[in-house]
Amino acid sequence: MTFTDAKILFSPARMQKYVRACKGDEAKAITLYSYNAKLSQAFFGVVSLFEVILRNAINEHYLRTLGKDWIVAQAVPNGLLEHEADEVNSTKSAYSKEGVYSHDKMVGSFTFGFWTYLFTKRNYKIGGKTLLQIFPNRVKGTTQKKVYADITDIREFRNRIAHHEPICFSTTGEIDTAYMERHYVLIKEYLQFMGVKKEDVLPIVYRPEELLEEVKTL
Repeated sequence: MTFTDAKILFSPARMQKYVRACKGDEAKAITLYSYNAKLSQAFFGVVSLFEVILRNAINEHYLRTLGKDWIVAQAVPNGLLEHEADEVNSTKSAYSKEGVYSHDKMVGSFTFGFWTYLFTKRNYKIGGKTLLQIFPNRVKGTTQKKVYADITDIREFRNRIAHHEPICFSTTGEIDTAYMERHYVLIKEYLQFMGVKKEDVLPIVYRPEELLEEVKTL
């Protein structure tokens, strides 16, 4: 692909970021764009894997502490999901009309944000202040506030990828892998907190290590 083609397909403004990062080298800018796309694919897989493991851990915990069908049961005034009641009830209604309603379908229907917000101060308190038990291997002193901040950080990283934003730059617009690597470390840390062996689950998806090293050589 020529740089002219890339500007037509991806927009001049978008490609200019890569040119600046590559000190005006247009051929290198196309290579960096390719690496960014491939790293986005790899990290989206990693984050998606983490999201599924996290939401299942939350669900299993609240099935034990809040009871069967807890999502619907808590979508009531003063309940854990009071603020999400409209979303919960409309989702349940849609599944019920199709004759396929189940709690498992409800678990799979909500966004990363839905699960992240269960760690807010308000929701943590209403949920019985027990949700950090899903992280049995967490570092001593890990608080609800820190967990919420970290999970939010991972979610925002995921959203940046989903919105096709660059992840291979520093805040000053230079080629840099620190942003990606910081989130990769954070994800692996929280997998460990949950008692999940990262060496068992991460090979399920494409891993970014090799691509990260290639970006560093540009």
